[in-house]
Formats: sequence, structure tokens, C-alpha cells
Amino acid sequence: MSEQKAIYGLLLTGGKSSRMGSDKSLLEYHGMPHYAYLYKLLDSVCERTFLSLRQDQLDLAEGREYILDRDKFRGPFNGMLSAHQKFPEVSWLVLACDLPLMDKASLQLMIENHKQGNFATALATHKTGLPEPLAAIWTAEALMEATTYLPQSESSCPRKFLLQHQIKLLHPEHDDVLINANDKEEFLHSLKKVKST
Repeated sequence: MSEQKAIYGLLLTGGKSSRMGSDKSLLEYHGMPHYAYLYKLLDSVCERTFLSLRQDQLDLAEGREYILDRDKFRGPFNGMLSAHQKFPEVSWLVLACDLPLMDKASLQLMIENHKQGNFATALATHKTGLPEPLAAIWTAEALMEATTYLPQSESSCPRKFLLQHQIKLLHPEHDDVLINANDKEEFLHSLKKVKST
């Protein structure tokens, strides 16, 4: 059996946050900007962890490792494939910056159940059973295939891409860890949930 490849963490912070009206990565749920909270979680389970940043976000790095978006692809694939091009041999545990209730146990669940032969390993809610591509481990093989798939596809949706392949699906203990906050109403709802846990 081949040796398990390295798993690096990648926190996607380069989105425009247009529905929220302010940078989602800077919102505070746990007493610090959420990007800092999630980076710390990722860094506790991954060999190395990187922020995925736009050029105008460099001040977020503050000594953390980062990868600049190359602006070659649309949507979340932009950050993911920028990371893949920099380190083409590793698998990436990818997280979106808008997951207020993400926890270390859910990240460990992915790490512990990811096998070398998996195309990808993703969390899914019990309710939908659909893969959450931005709470998932993407292998080098998956990202390499995405690089050739995207220029030929009308969709840049990572979930649609994963649904075309056999992947490992895992259910966290609580579906709430996959709640994402994209507007002010969802932010306040999520903040209330965080405070009640």
C-alpha cells in the first residue's frame, strides 16, 4: 500500500461576500475574526495550513502561511486550484470561511476516514446527504481533474463536480456544523446558535 499523502489545510477567504455586505471572514462568533478561528482549527489537524487570499487581503496573513488567488478560475475553484498549482502532490482539507459552527471533531472525522484511494472525502448533512465541497478533503487527483474539467464545463460549482464522482461521504454528529452564514440574518441566527452551545 502506498504511503498516505500529506493533507494540508486551506481556508478559503477570497470570496466577495456580496450578500453579507462585509467580509465574512472578519465576522466574530468565537471572540476573534472567524478566519483566525478556522485557521487555528485547521492548523490543529493538518500538517500545514494556508489562507487562500486575494491580493487586497494580505493584511490578514499576520505571519500565517497563505496562497494568493491566481484568478484563473471562477468561484471557490479559484482558491483551491491556486493551492493545487503551488503544491500539486498534496491533498487539501478545504474549508469555507462562512461556517460558524465548524468544530475540530468534524475535521478529525474527515482526516481519520480519508483513505489514499478516495477521490475526495466530504462532510454531508443527514438531512440532504449532499457533499459539502467546502468542508472536504480534495485529493491531488480530484483537483487535477477539475483543472481540465472546468474550461469545458458551463458550471463552476464544486458540488456538481463531486456528484459526478465516487467520493467518501461522512456525516458529522450535528448537521449544524455545516450551516453557512451568507447574509446578516444568517449571521445573527448563527451567532445565537454559537452562544447557546
